[in-house]
Amino acid sequence: MNLGTLVFIVAVAIFLSMMILTFLLVMPRVKARTDLKHRIAVVSGNAKAGSRARADRGGGDGRKRNIQTRLRELEDAKAKKSFAVKMRETLRQAGLRTSLRSYFLLCSALSLVSVMFYLLLGYPMAGIVPVAITIGFGLPRYVVAVLSKRRVSKFTKEFANAVDIIVRGIKSGLPVGECLNIIASESPDPVGGVFREIVESQKLGLTLDAALHRAQEQIRTAELQFFAIVLAIQSQTGGNLADTLQNLSSILRDRKKMADKVKALSSEAKSSAGIIGSLPFLMTALLYLVSPEYITPLFTDDLGLMLIAGGLAWMSIGVFIMKQMINFEV
Repeated sequence: MNLGTLVFIVAVAIFLSMMILTFLLVMPRVKARTDLKHRIAVVSGNAKAGSRARADRGGGDGRKRNIQTRLRELEDAKAKKSFAVKMRETLRQAGLRTSLRSYFLLCSALSLVSVMFYLLLGYPMAGIVPVAITIGFGLPRYVVAVLSKRRVSKFTKEFANAVDIIVRGIKSGLPVGECLNIIASESPDPVGGVFREIVESQKLGLTLDAALHRAQEQIRTAELQFFAIVLAIQSQTGGNLADTLQNLSSILRDRKKMADKVKALSSEAKSSAGIIGSLPFLMTALLYLVSPEYITPLFTDDLGLMLIAGGLAWMSIGVFIMKQMINFEV
């Protein structure tokens, strides 16, 4: 048995071990989430199947059932969306006005450029497809995800203040439409931009419920979903809208505090993961600067390329495991 075959067998064994470890670490979290969704579905189903006498009891119970029904409808609609619709909404959430066709043309152009540079550098042909997919489609998707996350974070930070504006406006006698106009003109983006679209949609003849549904395509956050459900249910059942929105504002601020607390508690683990993940690249760069002839065979020899591919695969699995360990849903 030659050295290459031995290295390949060891690499496959280590890879399978890492896959088993990943499965053992991730599956309990997936099972817990599945059980939680199942319990929510059971509760919602029981609420829907209740007797008529219990359905007529108290406005609070009816409102809870309406909210549960609306949440189920939103989840079902979200699950039925095609890839093109989801991708278009992701681009809108990132604040990009480009069309889906232009986005994929850009991805294709990046793929072609990356393949040309890869061939000019003289690397093996076996790596063309991974490089084209990673740079051409993975990199733009990552950039869009970062922009989307940053925009959602800004929206969440200012959204509670926008709800407070509506509360104060209603208590002072202003209609809801005028309060939305104030938020659209006075609040910073992206909150101002989202509410401007809501106001413009209403001017075009859409109902408030339909305008809020369109706004959720631009910003997909739980906070905006709660706001839309509260207004929709309030328009159907009536009641004190100012008090309801005041309670919603308090909930949004508590969620923000909890998210900040989780971020602070997990910052040490994230820093450790970043340091550990960057060490192999930093050490490789330092070795190349100190002794290029020592590290060059790693990039030119077939066995070295196999080791690099295996190392990147194992590092990706490790990063995925650490991300799952510090990923908390608030």
